[in-house]
Amino acid sequence: MHQEVYSDGIAEITVTGPIVRVDLMSLSPTERDAKNNPKPVLRQRIVMSVEAFANSVELMQKALQGLIDAGAIKQTQAPQDAASHLPRKGDAAPFMNGQRNSSPNFSS
Repeated sequence: MHQEVYSDGIAEITVTGPIVRVDLMSLSPTERDAKNNPKPVLRQRIVMSVEAFANSVELMQKALQGLIDAGAIKQTQAPQDAASHLPRKGDAAPFMNGQRNSSPNFSS
């Protein structure tokens, strides 16, 4: 049996030279913030080369398109060109119930 890790999302992506670190987070069942919402806590980190990360992003984009095509995710705005689906600082989230992750590595 293979080990599985559940994640509620990505907390941060850090690029250091040729290495990319992707921090997976889950909402804590016990820790709460000032508004009584579950706090995100680091669960595991994926470390890979920038080439492997780029290939992973391409694969995730294909999977996302498959979910959109199947109707599992509804798009709220249509991409107008190949780069329009990429997050830009201040953009509205392109998918319903979506939240953008932010990282100091990618601020514009």
